[in-house]
Amino acid sequence: FFIPVMATQPLLLQSLTTRLHYHLYNLISVCCAAFRLLEADSKSMRSMSGSRRNSGSSLVSSSSASSNLSHLEEDTWILWGRIVNEWDEWRRKKDKLLKELIRKGIPHHFRAIVWQLLCNATDMPVKNQYSELLKMSSPCEKLIRRDIARTYPEHDFFKGQDSLGQEVLFNVMKAYSLVDREVGYCQGSAFIVGLLLMQMPEEEAFCVFVRLMQEYRLRELFKPSMAELGLCIYQFEHLLQEHLPELNVHFRSQSFHTSMYASSWFLTLFLTFLPLPIATRIFDIFMYEGLEIIFRVGIAILQYNQTDLIQLDMEGMSQHFQKVIPHQFDSCPDKMILRAYQVKYNPKRMKKLEKEYTTIKNKEMEEQIEIKRLRTENRLLKQRIETLEKGQVTRAQEAEENYVIKRELAVVRQQCYTASESLEKAQDTIRELQQHKVTYTEEFVSGLQTQLEQSRLQETELLGALKEMQDKVLDLEKRSSSLPDEINVAQLQDELKLVKLREQETLRSFREMQEAHHTSRGGGGHWKESPKKNAMNELQDKLMSLRLREAQGQAELKEVKLKNLQLESQNQINCKLVVRHEQESASLQERLQNALSHNKTLQSQLNEMKRKMAESDCKSKEEVMAVRLREADSMAAMAELRQKIAELEIQKEEGLIQGQLNHSDSRQYITQLREQIAELKNEVRLSHRNTHTYIDCAPDRFYISILGAHIHPRNQVAICSVVPKTLQNF
Repeated sequence: FFIPVMATQPLLLQSLTTRLHYHLYNLISVCCAAFRLLEADSKSMRSMSGSRRNSGSSLVSSSSASSNLSHLEEDTWILWGRIVNEWDEWRRKKDKLLKELIRKGIPHHFRAIVWQLLCNATDMPVKNQYSELLKMSSPCEKLIRRDIARTYPEHDFFKGQDSLGQEVLFNVMKAYSLVDREVGYCQGSAFIVGLLLMQMPEEEAFCVFVRLMQEYRLRELFKPSMAELGLCIYQFEHLLQEHLPELNVHFRSQSFHTSMYASSWFLTLFLTFLPLPIATRIFDIFMYEGLEIIFRVGIAILQYNQTDLIQLDMEGMSQHFQKVIPHQFDSCPDKMILRAYQVKYNPKRMKKLEKEYTTIKNKEMEEQIEIKRLRTENRLLKQRIETLEKGQVTRAQEAEENYVIKRELAVVRQQCYTASESLEKAQDTIRELQQHKVTYTEEFVSGLQTQLEQSRLQETELLGALKEMQDKVLDLEKRSSSLPDEINVAQLQDELKLVKLREQETLRSFREMQEAHHTSRGGGGHWKESPKKNAMNELQDKLMSLRLREAQGQAELKEVKLKNLQLESQNQINCKLVVRHEQESASLQERLQNALSHNKTLQSQLNEMKRKMAESDCKSKEEVMAVRLREADSMAAMAELRQKIAELEIQKEEGLIQGQLNHSDSRQYITQLREQIAELKNEVRLSHRNTHTYIDCAPDRFYISILGAHIHPRNQVAICSVVPKTLQNF
């Protein structure tokens, strides 16, 4: 292929030196110098021919015209070479013309340098970090390896598991995942990087991709939230509703959502939807105009297929988008571009839609935050209700247990009361016996002693039952803090029933003893003096012991009441602690919200500072380029002045020669001059025929073609180098 190089284009020659071998660049420089000498010699010979040899000049002009017609494509390359060399001037003064040329298509071999200039990626600091980034490890390496085989699987550059294309694609994606860890890796970005690698080396492709992500809204598209993709879908839906309302109604009736077919358009810029030549044309315009061309092309495609899509159902439309639409413009890509620019696109309307979408999303975010807050509050309230219910159940069980204990204490008190009454009756009987001095037989006394022993045994059993009841009361107090099981409650109830039965048996035995005592009052006999006194003493001891037991029972009852009050106070303290913890959690949530808002403000300030630094860097670069342009203008002015001086000297020599011809009478001298002029004409013709010179640089087989079929006053020279097909992707 040919790489056109203007003789006065140092920027393009500099870009070639980064790609071609150092010796090839030296060879091109030598050829340029030789061709400048050839041009100067031919110009001097043409000037010396004078006005009398107009036929020779007309012959040269006719040959240059035919050369221009035969090399129209090379003229386009020359134009783009001039654009690249004078890039800042074209962007500043000829922006509309540059836009039209980009819409017509950038020549294949100029895409690499033009794309870098369009996105201002020619000199980026991140390029120096690229080699260091490749040495680091990325958490996205497995995902990148998995998706590499799916990126342009039919393209020769990316075929094969260990191909060069897959390796450099992996390097660029890995390096970017380390530079921008928030975005990391997204599958659609691999297609954009693959297209860049088809046009330029991996370092330059990495710089261009970083600039695209930062300046062309692609970073927001590839974030995990994909907020920018939602905005693009929202704007595209409104454009579809404005331009194609019938098709929009049909899509909604078939539940054929916009995201089903348009998401890949925005994520891959049509690189996975359309053939590569057409998608590359769209990418040319995208580099200059941004996402506007994606909206235009999308609406143009739907307009072109509206009649067919309205007649299809959801499955048919999916098949139509996959198989029919991508190949409709293979033969004429310009037709698609023309249709795209016939679509009405209002940037103000798009800004308004962006504000509407932002407002809707902010409301949704507020609603989601409110829903989350309500859910957390609901969850906390449920937990509190469950805690209160558990506490209420516990208090109810404690109240029931306290009620049971009170009933048991009342029963015990009643038993004590009956026992005290029985003791009083016994004392009364003793007094009566003392007054009447009744004598009893020894057999009756022995019977009373046996009954007394039985009553003592029953008394010990009663005391054991009372101790068991006290132990059970202590166990119930310990269990009041936790929820008792139903099985334990049933066991306690059974034990209470057994205790009641024992008490009834003791009462029954006591009554039997009283009845026996009353029956013994009617019997005769004589007591001896010593057994009578012993019986009285024993009865008094029993009376005192029963009174002591009654006092102990009352003290135990008071202790039970005191413990009940302590449990109630502990319950109130626990409720207050729960309320205090809830208040502390609410205050902590408020502090967390304040910290988050402060973090957001700091983040916005940081972004603003970064933007200002970027603006200052751009201004400094513009100033440097302006200085370079002024230097180039001054050098061009110097060259023009030198050319004018040379023309004046040539005119002076022509005048001298004309004067010699006018004053000479020698016919031989005139014939000699004519022969010299004829020789000069022949040399001029030979110089124009030999404008294409080929130099073989074996063994590398680089061919240099110096194109310059005609010499014109501005001294424009085109140098085209023919290199093997192996350098086409270079």
